[in-house]
Amino acid sequence: MNSFEPHITVACVVEQDGRFLFVREMSKGKEVLNQPAGHVEFGENLMQAAYRETLEETAWQVEITDLLGWYIFQPFRGAGVYYRTCFVARPVSHDPGQKLDTGILGAEWLTPDELRNRRPQHRSALVEKCLDDYLSGRRLPLDTIYQHPWPLQRG
Repeated sequence: MNSFEPHITVACVVEQDGRFLFVREMSKGKEVLNQPAGHVEFGENLMQAAYRETLEETAWQVEITDLLGWYIFQPFRGAGVYYRTCFVARPVSHDPGQKLDTGILGAEWLTPDELRNRRPQHRSALVEKCLDDYLSGRRLPLDTIYQHPWPLQRG
């Protein structure tokens, strides 16, 4: 019997003056680069999760403007499958005094070339794929996603 372990994740592509917001973080004992990203928590819709993850990992408040797309990734056969919903966001304000999530080493703004030059550090192939899709002009309306209201109680 095959087991199936889905991971529902979100990410944001955030641009400011031709540079993009990335997170330096530890994964499996190695420093990697990723868009601000993470898992959706119970009771959150996708945009709430993307906003929260971006704030917790970078100390940047953002305004989510568009849907970039859906990305499905399995790092290797037998690993869990990651379902990433990636959004486009614009930076609104930064709080340099905010403590970042555990495992986050810092946030930095990189040009596309700077990111590509650090390809061995990418957390996954989705890092560059999302950036490339953004640079190609892909944008989907946010109302492409329908979120049925959560019930008030579990049950």
